[in-house]
Amino acid sequence: MNHAKRNDAPGIGTRAVWAGERGERWAGATQVPVALSVSFGYETVEEWLQVAQGKRPGHIYGRNTNPTVAAFEDKIRDLEGAEAATSFASGMAAISNILFTLLSPGDRVVSIKDTYGGTNKLFIEFLPRFQIEVKLCDTTDHKAIEAAIARGCNLLYLESPTNPTVKIVDIARLAAAGHQQGALVVVDNTFATPINQQPLELGADLAVHSATKFLGGHADALGGVVCGPKELVSRIYHFREINGACLEPMSAYLLLRGMKTLHLRVRRQNENALQIARFLESHPRVAKVFYPGLAAHENHEIARRQMSGFGGVLSFALHGGFDAVKSFLPRLRYVNLAANLGAVETVAGPPATTSHVESTPEERAASGIPEALIRYSVGIEDAEDLMADLRQALDSLG
Repeated sequence: MNHAKRNDAPGIGTRAVWAGERGERWAGATQVPVALSVSFGYETVEEWLQVAQGKRPGHIYGRNTNPTVAAFEDKIRDLEGAEAATSFASGMAAISNILFTLLSPGDRVVSIKDTYGGTNKLFIEFLPRFQIEVKLCDTTDHKAIEAAIARGCNLLYLESPTNPTVKIVDIARLAAAGHQQGALVVVDNTFATPINQQPLELGADLAVHSATKFLGGHADALGGVVCGPKELVSRIYHFREINGACLEPMSAYLLLRGMKTLHLRVRRQNENALQIARFLESHPRVAKVFYPGLAAHENHEIARRQMSGFGGVLSFALHGGFDAVKSFLPRLRYVNLAANLGAVETVAGPPATTSHVESTPEERAASGIPEALIRYSVGIEDAEDLMADLRQALDSLG
């Protein structure tokens, strides 16, 4: 898929720089100001009331809206090709708000076993407490997912590529199945970003991101965002403005700044990750490599069809189990051993300390996640240096 242009719209690189940047300025500033004010004042009660009632644009209180935050929302809204977007204090806040806004007791969710650990916890621990049924299916068994949807589905929740095993689901196929049952379809697009994948074009109703990751790209700001039709996003925004999980303006500014280089960073990370995945695939100390850009990947053809790049995250399992992981990771020179991804620096770690730190070993096993797995989020460094670093660490294992 080629997402560079839609009709006569500017290319996605141009939009990454300029979308959301044309709002109000202070004293001629060329950059979006950081509006740290909690409240926004008006000269007359009538003007204030019109803003409060939504009859004219403006802001009243920071928990509801903020001009810096609004600029960030407009930028990602544009890149996802959505009518509206609303933001949150973190990616998990975004996912939680979606689920608790759109679901009611007695509803049924269909999802996959390979969702991010926090999302999985919502499905197996929290939603059942509210009498919401959740059916988790084998991620790449599309027939089983369709069968589960056909038995009843109010909300279909997908993640592609998945965290941390970078599995791929056919978004268009499953979205069509969900809509046949009247379900709302939500896709976590964090790993792909709108540079590589456009879930709304593929049939999803909502695209959600942990903006902390690739959107910000510098590991210095937490945030989440959901994009989609105005009616749906307005409902989610209303829940968020009441429960208070709002994005703070300094983080919104940092995310805005990071997104200006999103297209450059992601394309470099795509290139690096593919080279590194091919290198790891050939190394005798590596038991298996998970990356949708590899021809050997189970759903490589689906990824080729629905993505314009395969992303900056790969994972691989070592021979020797978790002991090998503990020996290998500290030997890497060009990596942060940390629970994050999508940054300009390479970041690595096992699911037990990153994506599924909240999960038990049994829960990780049920999700098909080996304890010997390493999630490797490729940065923008020179690929040759990263491969040399991986080689020396692998070779030192003996």
